[in-house]
Amino acid sequence: MKNEKEKIRAIVYDTNEEATTHIARLIADLIKERNAKGKTVTLGLVAGPSVINLYSTLVKIHREEKISFEGVVTFNVDEYYPIRPDQLQSSTWFMHEHLFRHVDIKPENIHIPEGTMAPDRMEDACRDYERAIGSAGGIDLLLTVLGYKGHIGLNDPGLPPETRTRLVTLDHIMRHEAAGDFFGEENVPPQAFSIGLETILTARSILLLAFGEQKARIVKKMVEEDSAEHPAVHSLRNHRDISIICDRAAASYLTKIQTPWIKGAVRWDRRLLRRAVVWLALKKKKAILKLTEDDYSENDLYDLLDHYGSAYQANLEVFHDIQATITGWPGGKTGLPHGETSQKQKKPWQRGPFPKRCIIFSPHPDDDVISMGGTLIRLTDQGHEVHIAYQTDGGNAVFDHDALRFADFVTEFSSIFGIAQKEMEKIERHIGQFLKNKDPKDRDSEEVYKIKVLIRKTEAKAAGRACGVPEERLHFLNMPFYRDRHLKKREPGKEDIRLIADLLDRVKPHQVYAAGDLTDPHGTHIICFRAIEAAFKQLKTRPWYRDCTVWLYRGAWQEWEPEHIDMAVPLSPDELMRKRLAIFKHQSQKDLAMFPGPVDKREFWQRAEGRNRATARLYDSLGFAEYEAIEAFREYPLP
Repeated sequence: MKNEKEKIRAIVYDTNEEATTHIARLIADLIKERNAKGKTVTLGLVAGPSVINLYSTLVKIHREEKISFEGVVTFNVDEYYPIRPDQLQSSTWFMHEHLFRHVDIKPENIHIPEGTMAPDRMEDACRDYERAIGSAGGIDLLLTVLGYKGHIGLNDPGLPPETRTRLVTLDHIMRHEAAGDFFGEENVPPQAFSIGLETILTARSILLLAFGEQKARIVKKMVEEDSAEHPAVHSLRNHRDISIICDRAAASYLTKIQTPWIKGAVRWDRRLLRRAVVWLALKKKKAILKLTEDDYSENDLYDLLDHYGSAYQANLEVFHDIQATITGWPGGKTGLPHGETSQKQKKPWQRGPFPKRCIIFSPHPDDDVISMGGTLIRLTDQGHEVHIAYQTDGGNAVFDHDALRFADFVTEFSSIFGIAQKEMEKIERHIGQFLKNKDPKDRDSEEVYKIKVLIRKTEAKAAGRACGVPEERLHFLNMPFYRDRHLKKREPGKEDIRLIADLLDRVKPHQVYAAGDLTDPHGTHIICFRAIEAAFKQLKTRPWYRDCTVWLYRGAWQEWEPEHIDMAVPLSPDELMRKRLAIFKHQSQKDLAMFPGPVDKREFWQRAEGRNRATARLYDSLGFAEYEAIEAFREYPLP
């Protein structure tokens, strides 16, 4: 059921995995029902990282419950053009890799637009695709992805709804979204086949998928705002059975998630209280301690006043709660206040001895300095034993021209010093020839990839030195899942987990810092975090485990919401500059990052500084001290 504010029903799950598992179950039940009646079922399907879990779950159900796919007919909603069916970015490769080759679907029941057809065949092929959908009795259940700008599949939201399958030219937003898969926006095919809005609207049931913080604004716009009213959206809203399926991150701007008290009574806890008071302070443009009874009453917060007794009491509780998050000593310090001896009485960062052993897990070789470079510098300056664990080698994010430049350097270096010159020239010829003939969308040779890995490793060493971390405390784990990125794995393997567990058990840390960007655009962060989770579960009986505190940082994409910040580390202008210089050591990532994020052309250092300054401005506006920048962390309860 839609609530009164929703113009399209939004179904919210905590995570992508929960959402896609639910959809997989729904599809499996539909197939089972049709099989029992001896009828076929026609599905409209989509390719992409956001549905990998959906298909893997569907395959698992197929195997465990013996559900046959022989009566299933599928139509993919889009395919790039031109693209070979064996290219890793094609819908054809993706669907066979993640679904079709694992189930008993009939090959003749699989329909995906052909990405290599001759131009003079296109119009006839599009008409044939529509006829095939009609011959199958229309689409029973259609899945498609909601784009950053409101694209429905590959249909621009401004188009009229009377469109059918056709070849579309990808606009800047669409190409930008696909840039990570194609190793750069310039390598994204210029066009794609897409079923039209009219074709989508004829489906009996439609599920629009939206996952991650980057989709939050467009989800809000589609679900609640009148400004989204144009012919296509109006038609979608009038469809008899349509839902937007999203995770909590993508739904974060919806009324029922952002301000649930507006809908009615809620169960107040510490974090919801903090969210409500911060929301009210920002709305009224007042410091927390200046909020009045009228402010609360006029903004649907009567229930909060009843619960806490008065505006004064609510203000004071939230003010002290947020104030307690601020510390210039992220690893704690000696000389605790008199009587503060119990572990329970100490702030989370004060637990354990001083100095502490700390491990900073960095999914890519630059996430540490981008996300928490200022705190990293604080920890080393304050005498803690800091280790940095680079979880992946980062080679997938190095451009070909950088690899060629470094190969040239090594050859010239060898020539100057007379070091195995003939062998080096041979390697350079191979690299130059390979890169000259390589399609940018294809995998690198082992030699080229090793150079890219070496580039990231030496940059990480330089950044570590800039932050005061000695080389012997830099750990290059090179987790195996990352090299197989073309398989788009969503789970860490046993070796990935073992590498993490071995390091934890060797260092026996008092503090662990890990990337909490669990909806990052290309999936590496979430796999790296799951490996850390799994390693901790294996080590929970170790004596050091109970004294360890885990802090989650965010990447360059987003910051923690105010109610989730448990530690806020202020940075001075000089410290922010030191952080910037550490980021600059990652030269291969500086000018044009491989994964620039949704419609954001700023370099990583610019986004990081902008985010850190915005957090400081937030604290300032709420009535706290004015800082240059703040890095924020959330405490993670160990399993």
